[in-house]
Amino acid sequence: MATRQSMENLLQQCEDVIRHAQEQYEESSKQEQYNDLGYTEALQQLETTYNDVAKMSLHANAQQREQLHRMRLQLQQVQNNMILRDL
Repeated sequence: MATRQSMENLLQQCEDVIRHAQEQYEESSKQEQYNDLGYTEALQQLETTYNDVAKMSLHANAQQREQLHRMRLQLQQVQNNMILRDL
């Protein structure tokens, strides 16, 4: 079972990464050219965090797995929005 502290840390990391990615997305929407480096880094952080959540799920109990699943869906949604914006 994942410890409570490790779950809290990971969920906070997820929220921070999502917030940063959404800021990059909004910034790029306002400008004709956007910060390629910041945008790419935000996408990479989303992917890395998604993988961290998947790893944590292996050690989580049922309630924690459900919480992690919901967070993975949020990460995927932000990632998909950014990728589609990039096309």
